[in-house]
Amino acid sequence: MKDFLLEIFRWWHGQTWGTRLWLKRHGEFVGTDEFGNRYYKDKKNNRRYVTYNGPADASTIPPGWYGWMHGRTALPPTETSYTPHAWEQPHKRNMTGTAEAYRPDGSLLNKGDRPRVTGDYDAWSPE
Repeated sequence: MKDFLLEIFRWWHGQTWGTRLWLKRHGEFVGTDEFGNRYYKDKKNNRRYVTYNGPADASTIPPGWYGWMHGRTALPPTETSYTPHAWEQPHKRNMTGTAEAYRPDGSLLNKGDRPRVTGDYDAWSPE
């Protein structure tokens, strides 16, 4: 019962019942990516949709599906043989706001000292 109520009211975490019913009537399932996100297209006007596996975060869409979602390719990665270029790194979602976020030296959340200021800049100090 708890999962049922959460699915109704927690729209930012996956899909709601309204979304599920709309996709059942008007959507055509296209495929799933390695993160568990599910992709659909509208049966009438070819609009494209994604239901996230977890919180709605657009940075979890991998490059092959990103191209399809934004209309850069007509065929989804399930119908083509998408292979990343040699210079591409494996997809990693945006880590901002998590413990794995990038924190440069001198950041309040990172150890290390901030590099000294050089050049013609003098830091302000109260008198």
